[in-house]
Formats: sequence, structure tokens, C-alpha cells
Amino acid sequence: MTAVRYHVLHETRYDYGSAVSLSQQQLHLAPRFLPWQEVFEQRIDIEPAPTWRSDGEDAFGNPVTWISFHAPHDSLRIRSAMNVAVRPHPVDAKTLAASLPWETVRECLAYDAHPPQPEDLDAVRFLFESPHVRVKHELADYAADCFTPGTPVLVGAQRLMAKIFDEFEFDPEATTVSTPVLEVLENKRGVCQDFAHLMIACLRALGLAARYVSGYLLTRPPPGKPRLIGADASHAWVSVYAPGTADNWVDFDPTNNLLPDTEHITLAIGRDFSDISPLRGIILGGGGAEPEVAVTVVPLDEEEIPEGLLDDPPVVADQP
Repeated sequence: MTAVRYHVLHETRYDYGSAVSLSQQQLHLAPRFLPWQEVFEQRIDIEPAPTWRSDGEDAFGNPVTWISFHAPHDSLRIRSAMNVAVRPHPVDAKTLAASLPWETVRECLAYDAHPPQPEDLDAVRFLFESPHVRVKHELADYAADCFTPGTPVLVGAQRLMAKIFDEFEFDPEATTVSTPVLEVLENKRGVCQDFAHLMIACLRALGLAARYVSGYLLTRPPPGKPRLIGADASHAWVSVYAPGTADNWVDFDPTNNLLPDTEHITLAIGRDFSDISPLRGIILGGGGAEPEVAVTVVPLDEEEIPEGLLDDPPVVADQP
């Protein structure tokens, strides 16, 4: 099956109210290499040039860039450009139904006297509370009707995804980055980040392992209208641990009620948003400026590429 190639441009700009004299930042803006995702080109340009920069991997295997500024600056521009290919990796109903019962998966992750399997041990770090994900009985209660006794774990996850999609309203004004999941559950409103955190919290409350995935989702302009530069946005979805499947993890997008395939581009995987925020750090000064963020996702087979999008093409990345 044919892979879909994309060019992605993610631009972040800060215009500070006062000069920043010292800054240290961590960037999760480079795409992750996956069995179904190949990175051909990737580049991160930073203005002004940082005093110090290092590229590597974080504890979860994600590409990460660390930067530090030791000279005063009143603005910051970060431009991440990449060319990636996503191969089809559909998960059909037969695969969902053939997954282990959810109670069996829970038992694999529970502590006992027997040595755990390596894949189970790796999944355990996605089992507990994290800064944006609480494990509360209210969350287990909300998901209980999706995970009746003997339900295959992936069937239960699909039911939970559909339940969140049906019962919650997408509302960009309803929440902030720090809105607790119990408040999201009560108000039934939020954005993709909230729905991902909520689904993860429900799964962990049942004793199941779930990861937060950040990336991009292809959006299509109205028929006859051109694709606009900067009109897209970052996206978030969920990965559920299912031992015995091809990759031991299966992705679910509760915002759109679908299993991600070729229109989802993966950046990073963590316990929640705080692990893989696109830009996170500390500054001295700055006056509390908010960033301006613009994201553009374009399939490379489109006949018309927006003017200026492919300026300064990215350099070839070294594949690990």
C-alpha cells in the first residue's frame, strides 16, 4: 500500500514585552521514527541563534532539542520543517476483537512475584498518575460500561473513544492547559488535549496502560478553496497497550472517533502533555508574552503547494 508523504511547517514566535536576559528551552518539534513513519528531511531553525544547542533523545525515545540563550533578546522565532511519509497501518475489527480481555491485560501490568515480560515492564510507566492525568474512581466509573467482563481490551478502548466523542463538545474556550480531567469530565467540553488526557485517565483508573501522543492531523480546505499557510494545528490522541498485537500499542483519536492511520503524523509519545510539550522551559524577563503558533500540513502530491511554504528546504535527517 502506498505511503502518503507530507511537508509540515510548525512556526512559533514570541515577541516579548521586555528583554529576556536568560532562557533555557526544551523542544519536541522533530518527528519520531516509527515502523509506519519514515522521516526524510527535518530541520529546526532558531532566531536569534542560541548560545548553546544539543540534539538527542528524551527518556521516551523521542527526538528532542535543548537550547540556551545567555544574551538579551526581545523576540524568539522557531521554525520546524519536515518531510515525512506515513504508510497505511489500519487496525480492523478482527484485530480489535482478537485482543486479550482487558482483565488479562490488567493482570499483566499488576505487581506480583513473577518476573514481568519486558514489554509489560516498559508499559508500566504509562500506568500511573502523571502531572495532567489523575487516577480517580469517578473516571473508572465513567468507563465501566465500556469494559464489561471479558471485553477485549481494544474493543473496550474503541467504545470509550466513541463515548467521549458522543458525549463531549469540542470547545477551544472551555479549558486551558492546566484544566483538571475531573473538571473536563464534569463540564463535558474541551479540546483534543483534554479528550486525550480524559481517555488516558479512564484507562489508567481501570489498571490499563495508555500513552499520550502528540503530532499533526491533515485537515482539508473547503472544495475549491486553497490551503492556507498556518491554518492547521497540533493534535493529540491516545495509544493503548495491547500485548500480542503487531506493535503492542494501538492508537485511538477520541476527538474524531477514529483509529489513526495515514492522516496522523506522530511527533512524540509521553505520559501526558507535560512530557512532550512542543516548547517548554524557563526565562528571566520577557513580560509574560504569549506565543503565536502557525502549523501547515500539506501532502506532497498536491498539485498546488502554498507559495513560500517550501522556502529554505529542510536538511536530510540522520535515521537512527
